[in-house]
Amino acid sequence: MTTAQGGQQTLGRILFYSQLEPLSYEKHGTLGVSQVQNPFSFLSETHLVPLTVDEFGLAAVCYPIIFDTQTKTPLAVMGLRPGMNVFLGNDGSLDPEVYLPAFARRYPFLPVIAGGKPEGQQSQDGDRVLVCIDRAAKMLSSTPELPFFEGDKPSRYTQEAIQFCREFDVLGRRTQEFVKLMEQHNLFELTPLALPRAKSDGTPDEPMKIGEYLRISEQKLNALPKETFLELRDRGVSAVMHAHLLSLGLWPKILSRAARIQAATPLA
Repeated sequence: MTTAQGGQQTLGRILFYSQLEPLSYEKHGTLGVSQVQNPFSFLSETHLVPLTVDEFGLAAVCYPIIFDTQTKTPLAVMGLRPGMNVFLGNDGSLDPEVYLPAFARRYPFLPVIAGGKPEGQQSQDGDRVLVCIDRAAKMLSSTPELPFFEGDKPSRYTQEAIQFCREFDVLGRRTQEFVKLMEQHNLFELTPLALPRAKSDGTPDEPMKIGEYLRISEQKLNALPKETFLELRDRGVSAVMHAHLLSLGLWPKILSRAARIQAATPLA
């Protein structure tokens, strides 16, 4: 179940974004954003959203945090399958009490690694970074409340959005370092995800496996040599690991929300 695109990206199909264009005065000089109802309704088709390790503390009280089986990207579990986000209403409204990952909050902006010769805005690796927007975002407007440009210069709103993207890039690199550290100490374990089932007479049936994910193994963590554990603590990652482990107790919350949605969905 753990497929979501995050990390460094190039132009192409990226989670949430359907029509990416490099932001420019020539193409977008009259555009900006305006307030719309339910601005995060684009999450409705997404059940897994990338997280950074700096967000684990806030996210861990809302939903399980897992790791992608291939990329090891941390993911916020907001549903059990594509097309079902249990924190959105039928109208696309977001549960006001749920933590919204920064990956989603930066929308409709996106910094894209363009590669090539370093010029203009650069990443820490020296690659050229293009600041893009999703031209299909419903909050984009030709009569904007917050324009992208003032004259031919980026507006304060755009500058703040670009700064947020830069800060997100730093958080992304810290997250990659955390994942490498977990891999270095072989702390990940593959875990099946199964839904409870009942027979027609109400007695428990064999659970139905719907996928698998990576988690940090408590057994492996507890088996670490004392000096290794203290090293991880001193590097500030023990709180991140424990937030992740704490969050896994929220699977019943996701299951119960999904069951309520399923029960309220009319049969075709």
